[in-house]
Amino acid sequence: MQFSKAQIKHLLKLAHHLKPVISIGQNGITDNLLNELEIALNHHELVKIKIAGEDRGARQAMIQQLCEQTSAEKIQAIGKTLTLFRRNTKKPKIQF
Repeated sequence: MQFSKAQIKHLLKLAHHLKPVISIGQNGITDNLLNELEIALNHHELVKIKIAGEDRGARQAMIQQLCEQTSAEKIQAIGKTLTLFRRNTKKPKIQF
């Protein structure tokens, strides 16, 4: 799903005050983490994720993997914080 600049700006505004609901630690991306992320995306649509680790390349690989496995769109990645969005088709919460 492609977003217009206005839609991305709106999502960034909504995400600004959010706290990370998922933290990726030294174990990386596990099945349990993916299950929790699925629940969070279904419930909130817009979530922040904190990614541990100093290696920028490894963080980028994790971001790519998360987007592919959850069908979510990366809205923003700043440092170790990632913001993802996936529309809940049954009960959308965020209106554009």
